[in-house]
Amino acid sequence: MKNLSRYIDHTLLKADATENEVIKLCNEAKEYDFFSVCINPGFVELATKELSESNVAVCTVIGFPLGASTPETKAFETKDAIQKGAAEVDMVINISKLKDKKNDEVLEDIKAVVNAADKKALVKVIIETCLLTDEEKERACKLAKDAGADFVKTSTGFSTGGATKEDIALMRKTVGTEMGVKASGGVRTYEDAVTMIESGATRIGASASIAIVTASKSQSSGY
Repeated sequence: MKNLSRYIDHTLLKADATENEVIKLCNEAKEYDFFSVCINPGFVELATKELSESNVAVCTVIGFPLGASTPETKAFETKDAIQKGAAEVDMVINISKLKDKKNDEVLEDIKAVVNAADKKALVKVIIETCLLTDEEKERACKLAKDAGADFVKTSTGFSTGGATKEDIALMRKTVGTEMGVKASGGVRTYEDAVTMIESGATRIGASASIAIVTASKSQSSGY
């Protein structure tokens, strides 16, 4: 697939990631022309410095991985990340409130991040599809769209499952053509990536990014 690398957020979110590993991630992103690196907030300044003379964006995560922090906390985290150089923020919704059908509170949670980003960074909304029914997935996508987010995203990679082609198709159908859809969690091969894109994904989050673009078999058991 042409320009497959530009679909990919080259990802390292494990708790024990080191500075050297993040620097390596950034160098790989430059070498393979990935769209962004996706790293935890504590590494945003480092990644911004490493990627300063490249076209690779810095993406970070907000309220990660549970989504259970308050809207005020997520808003602060978003502003702080952007100030430190993040161009994209992937926020986790409050899954409990979605399940409790507290739609207004879910909407306000997402809006807190969208407003804090203030169009200075792209906002992706992680809905954690593996924990949701189809009705909940649709509702989460509609709320993300209503809140003014730029993308919906399947997974954190830290729960019980990752992206599926069925979920990507459902999310794309729900948000229409105006929003991006990001497949993350378990995308480890070239075939996986192509399947997700054909199902409607416009971005891929992966740690097996190099294996994907070189079409080699990934041995990664990570994100």
